Amino acid sequence: MQISYEKVVGIHYTLRDGKGEVLDSSVGHDPLYYLHGHGNIIPGLENQLEGKELGHKMIVVVAPEEGYGLRDEDAVQQVPIASFGGSEVAPGMQFRAGNENGQYVVTVVEVTPEMVTVDGNHPLAGVELHFDVEITDIREATEEEIAHGHVHGPGGHHH
Repeated sequence: MQISYEKVVGIHYTLRDGKGEVLDSSVGHDPLYYLHGHGNIIPGLENQLEGKELGHKMIVVVAPEEGYGLRDEDAVQQVPIASFGGSEVAPGMQFRAGNENGQYVVTVVEVTPEMVTVDGNHPLAGVELHFDVEITDIREATEEEIAHGHVHGPGGHHH
């Protein structure tokens, strides 16, 4: 069976940045399962997995545009510390923010007595991603998985 639209796929992966630093890995854990063609993983990786078969191993390099996007310096903003309602705020903390375009996560970059600098970019925005991938499972998706747009059961979402 080949990976194609609406197949459930299991992969083991190790993700590195362009310097070779490991950013994430499923090695030693359960494989990552996703529903192919439903945007469950970044487009650059999903596109490269199309048509591959069980047991296939590959290295995939994903440009930022096909991963978490390019950095947008307009997404770095200063917010009055009073906006945090007296909560303790420190660099590295993450908060949900929202506007007319929906909700997103911001990361605190810097804190001064009056202002907090937050970054709305994904932490991997602008980063070329290097995946070592092994396909561990391919199966037909259930009607419920297709209707919900994600994998259920082992390795997937549980309702």
